[in-house]
Amino acid sequence: MQSTGVLERLFSLRGRVALITGASGGIGGALARGMAGAGAAVALHGRSPERLRALEGELRAVGADVAAFEADLADLAACAALVASVLARFGRLDVLVNNAGLNRRKPVLEVTALDYAAVMDVNLRAAYFLSQHAGRAMIARGEGGKIVNVGSLTSSIGLSSGSIYGASKGGLVQLTRALAVEWAEHNIQVNALCPGFIQTPLTAEHVLGNPHRREWLMARIPSRRAGTPEDLVGAGLLLASAASDYMTGQTLYVDGGFLAGSPW
Repeated sequence: MQSTGVLERLFSLRGRVALITGASGGIGGALARGMAGAGAAVALHGRSPERLRALEGELRAVGADVAAFEADLADLAACAALVASVLARFGRLDVLVNNAGLNRRKPVLEVTALDYAAVMDVNLRAAYFLSQHAGRAMIARGEGGKIVNVGSLTSSIGLSSGSIYGASKGGLVQLTRALAVEWAEHNIQVNALCPGFIQTPLTAEHVLGNPHRREWLMARIPSRRAGTPEDLVGAGLLLASAASDYMTGQTLYVDGGFLAGSPW
């Protein structure tokens, strides 16, 4: 009974409101389910209205307080409006998960200014200004908060044809550090969660569905498997809950050991 009380105190999100961007995707959806399961009221953002509404219905069916919001995160006004809408609906915002992202895989010599802007606007610029709006609300409330920036293996390594994505995710980790330092006095913890190769519709098409890429990948993951979105839920709950109250500015990789080194 005592251990259950400790877990409840550390990892419960009851009374908290979490905004998860990109919740209509595999990783965002898993994090939304996990946080709702831990007791949070959940604000869902996504680009697919059908998947977003389906997730909203799923969570509502199990008793979660949930609302879905559509917004084009490439539009800074829409970023501000999204946070304002969440505050209007729930009355507070305690956890922001900057998970929304997109990729345009091209060799550097083929990348256009439009490609660069499309990726950076969503992956980095939106995360910056969503954090600004959320941070302002958290500071005004005076009860602290959590920001979780979802990075990538490319926050640390380079992959061919992934220069824009890698630059955006590397920038997201540095943004994490800067926000952590600046907002520590307000009891706001800011950390990055960096997935390895996770089984999603995107990786199924471009990585795991390609026999040569899959062979290359499996030879480099000590765990000998790709991850699932559910593999990220525990780390996500850690970074969103009181369990990480003395952890800020950190980058947590959930990658099956990829960065630790390749097996023989």
